Amino acid sequence: MSTYVPTISSGVAGPLGALHLPRLWLKVSLEAAGKLAAGYPGLGKGYDQMTCDALGLDAEAVKTFIKGNKPTYPAFEAWVRKNGKKLTKADIHRHNLAILGYCHDDGTRKGILSASGLPDDGSVLPGAVDLNNLDDWFEFHAAVLK
Repeated sequence: MSTYVPTISSGVAGPLGALHLPRLWLKVSLEAAGKLAAGYPGLGKGYDQMTCDALGLDAEAVKTFIKGNKPTYPAFEAWVRKNGKKLTKADIHRHNLAILGYCHDDGTRKGILSASGLPDDGSVLPGAVDLNNLDDWFEFHAAVLK
């Protein structure tokens, strides 16, 4: 059975407008199907938990819904609209700013840049979204293209 690196960026939003939500759906969906690449949590403590907390979603309920229903992304977002407790435009805006403003610690940044063959000299944007994209592309290349 093949596994997949989730290459939807945390910087992507669906119709609701919440960044990272499509990636969360993809990772949990892949995990539920036994197809998530090693090293990736289905619903982890970083952006995944930030997103659940910001939108007022119970993380276990998210996993249970996705595992039991295998929803398309629009069906998942419809479920979020029904079950989320904090979905005003202001809530979503605050969440998006938190996603875009988060920076990894020095060790994580250095590790991602090093793996991709890039210097840690300030020439790469330090935001976690951009660094995570580099990490995903590196992992995808290693798993699929090499």
